Amino acid sequence: MSIKNEYLAELKERVVKRNPNEPEFHQAIEEVLESLEVVAEANPEYIKMGIFESIVEPERIIKFRVPWVDDNGNVRVNRGYRVQFNSAIGPYKGGLRFHPSVNEGIIKFLGFEQIFKNSLTGLPIGGGKGGSDFDPKGKSDMEIMRFCQSFMTELQRHIGADTDVPAGDIGVGAREIGYLYGQYKRLRNESVGVLTGKGLSYGGSLARKEATGYGLCYFTDAMLRDHGTSFEGKTVCISGSGNVAIYACEKAQTLGAKVITLSDSNGYIVDQNGIDLDLVKEIKEVKRQRISEYVKVHTDAEYHEGCKGVWTVKCDIALPCATQNELDEESAQALIDNGVMAVCEGANMPTTAEGTQKLQANGVLFGPAKASNAGGVATSALEMAQNSSRLSWDFETVDSELKKIMENIYGKCCDAAKKYNMEGNLVAGANIAGFLRVADAMYAQGVV
Repeated sequence: MSIKNEYLAELKERVVKRNPNEPEFHQAIEEVLESLEVVAEANPEYIKMGIFESIVEPERIIKFRVPWVDDNGNVRVNRGYRVQFNSAIGPYKGGLRFHPSVNEGIIKFLGFEQIFKNSLTGLPIGGGKGGSDFDPKGKSDMEIMRFCQSFMTELQRHIGADTDVPAGDIGVGAREIGYLYGQYKRLRNESVGVLTGKGLSYGGSLARKEATGYGLCYFTDAMLRDHGTSFEGKTVCISGSGNVAIYACEKAQTLGAKVITLSDSNGYIVDQNGIDLDLVKEIKEVKRQRISEYVKVHTDAEYHEGCKGVWTVKCDIALPCATQNELDEESAQALIDNGVMAVCEGANMPTTAEGTQKLQANGVLFGPAKASNAGGVATSALEMAQNSSRLSWDFETVDSELKKIMENIYGKCCDAAKKYNMEGNLVAGANIAGFLRVADAMYAQGVV
């Protein structure tokens, strides 16, 4: 990957110099700027107005300490982050991630990607992201509650229903959102839609839990149908076993596919008879156990230590739904060798730049994360709409809107790629379509 446009190449080097030791952020910047070379050449007014320079610089970065007390009475201290990246088209919107890998560079990468993902939905939401290096694994409910209360005690100063609306992400599910919302309400004395992914009893939306996984499959299905095929009768490999993976598995099965793999941070399972999703939900959502428990019930299934091998399993469609950079060039080649026809990203940037190039060069249909996993944030925005109007929509209404949004996103990516003579390149199409909406809003608002 290399940027040929002199202005954008220099800008990328400046970003790297100003943000050292943040490889994920650098990777995201380079991928987007490379796609936007044709846009820069066709729209010199964006350069004159500093749009490219502004869009790679967060509007605000908030970093804070999070002290909390464990069950043994020991004071522990973690770091908290909120990167408010771009609000040109609406309030900042993006998840909170609680995981040991979280650092400022990871949050900036995620927030930058969120700008374009949110733009593609067509809804009025800007880009942001946040989280902490706190690890919920192995913690009691009371420890997680105390941590969330401490985290929100600082974060509440910087968010609001019309300013910044966080959601969940890795390590932040319904339990954590509940504790965070309770503390916000206690401190601010107001019941507003300041968080999404809330429980149904206090302002949450039906279909939110399913949204990213369902949306991934709606996008993939639109891509497949555009190329004369579908999920029907296809074999699917999925990585991960959180919300995205579980509900991608559910929707893929509904659409006629056979899903044969899932994974977690320890290893992966292969069930050639098709994943027993009810068992997976019991293991991961009820008992919060490792995916290896699956083979104790289905003894004909296989469990393998380590995650990377999941992409050596023969399949027609691959849906990486675990974490960033999990599918590298070697894994991409293994998928190609086994005849994969489509790869769509359910996690945030789960395919390395080299892996993406390898897949595209070999004619594999490829759906980039900022387009294909936008279903979660799209449904979060629908939750915001319900909260603002004090209404609650039924599951079918939300799901129908989600399907429509994801099919529209696929269309926007195709149209943008075609307009700039890169037909079929959905990576470029997603970056261009997402950028143009934000850039036009920034241009109209002047130097802000």
